[in-house]
Amino acid sequence: MDSLQVIKQRFGIIGNNLALNRALEKAMQLAPTDISVLVIGESGVGKEFIPKIIHHLSPRKHKQYIAVNCGAIPEGTIDSELFGHEKGAFTGADKIRKGYFEVADGGTIFLDEVGELPLQTQVRLLRVLESGEFMKVGSSNIQKTNVRIVAATNVNLLEAIKKGSFREDLYYRLNTVQIDIPALRERKNDIPLLFRKFSVDFSEKYRMPPVSLSEEAISYIQNYYWPGNVRQLRNFTEQITVVETNRSLSLDKVKEYLKDIPHTTSLINFSKQNENHSDISSEREILYKFLFDMKKDLNDLKALTLELIKNKGDLRLKPNDQDLFHRVYKDYEIPKSGDSLVYYDEKPVIPTVQSTVNDYHEILDDYEYEDVSNHSESLSLQRKEEELIKKALEKYNGKRKLAAKELGISERTLYRKIKQYDIEE
Repeated sequence: MDSLQVIKQRFGIIGNNLALNRALEKAMQLAPTDISVLVIGESGVGKEFIPKIIHHLSPRKHKQYIAVNCGAIPEGTIDSELFGHEKGAFTGADKIRKGYFEVADGGTIFLDEVGELPLQTQVRLLRVLESGEFMKVGSSNIQKTNVRIVAATNVNLLEAIKKGSFREDLYYRLNTVQIDIPALRERKNDIPLLFRKFSVDFSEKYRMPPVSLSEEAISYIQNYYWPGNVRQLRNFTEQITVVETNRSLSLDKVKEYLKDIPHTTSLINFSKQNENHSDISSEREILYKFLFDMKKDLNDLKALTLELIKNKGDLRLKPNDQDLFHRVYKDYEIPKSGDSLVYYDEKPVIPTVQSTVNDYHEILDDYEYEDVSNHSESLSLQRKEEELIKKALEKYNGKRKLAAKELGISERTLYRKIKQYDIEE
C-alpha cells in the first residue's frame, strides 16, 4: 500500500496536522474493504479527498467513481439522477435514463451533502445499502447494483434525526465508520504551508510573481477563525495575487481582506453574544431561534397527530404532550394528563373540559371545540420564513447563492422556497 506521504503528494494534500494524518490513515486502512464510510467536517475542509483516496486504493479503482452533490440537485429530479427513470415516467422523460447507481456498478459513489437528501430518496438509498437493490423511477422491475458508498456532510445528522429530516436507520447504515476532518483553525501550523502552496499555484496560473506576507500577517492568518476553511484561504490567496500590485503584504493590508468576524461557523449562535454586534444581527438570531423552536413544536404536534390517526381518535395525553399543547394552544383550556384528544373529520379538536373520551363520534356535541387549523395561521411560520427570504434576496440584490448562505440553507432549498412563496426576484 502507498505510504501516507505518497498519498499526500498524489492528491495534493498539504499539512502535517495529527488529526488530518489520522483521517488519511483511516481512509487508507478502510480502502480495501467495502465498509460504508461517513466523512464529517465543516464546509471547505476538503472532505472530497477522502472518497477519492478510498476508491484509488480499493479493488474498485478500475471501475467508475462518481461524486454527487446531493444539495445541488432539485428535489423533484434527484431520484431520477441517482436511480434512473423509464420512458414516460414523468413529463419530459422521453427516453430511458440510467442513474448513477447503475452507471457506477462495481465502483464507488460519493454522496456529498447527504443530509440534504429528501426523505423519499433516503428510503431508496437505504434499500441499496441493505440489499443492493433499486428500482428506476416509473418502473416496477428490481435491479441489482454493487456500489460502494462514501457519504459526507457538514451538518449534525443526529440533530437532523431528532427534527425528523433524516432517517435514523440510514444514518447507522452510512456511518459504519466515521472519518472526521479537522477545521483549518485546528491546523494552525499548516496554514503558512497552504498559503505558500496556493501563492505559487496562482502565480503560475496568472503569470505573476508570488505574494508573500510579513511575519505579523502570517501570525494573523494562523490565528484567524477561517469559517470557510481551506476553501476560504485558497480564495483569499487568489484574490490578493490578482488584485495587489505590491507582492509583499503587511498586516494592515491583510486585515482589509479578512474582516474580524464572530467565531461561529453557523448562522445561528445561541451562546453569549458580543455586545458590539449590530442590531440587525441580533434581531436575525432572535427570529431564527423563534422559527426553529416553532418548527420543533409543529413537528412534535405532527407526530402526535399521526398517532391520533393510528388510534382512531383516542389517545391518552402524556405530561410531555400536555406541555406541547400549552405552548402551541395558549388560548385554550388544555386537556389534563390522562385525558383523551378528539380527532374528527380529519381535523383535530381540543376538549375544553376534563374527561375521558370513549366514543368520539357520540361526545362531540358535549364539547366546545375549535379547528386547530384556524390557529396555525396565527403562528404563521411560513409568513416569517417568506419575510426572511425576501430580506436576504434584497440584501444581496437577488443573488441566490449569497442569500442561501446568509439564511443557512442550500441553494436548492432556497429555489424551492422562492417558487413556493411566488417571490419576485
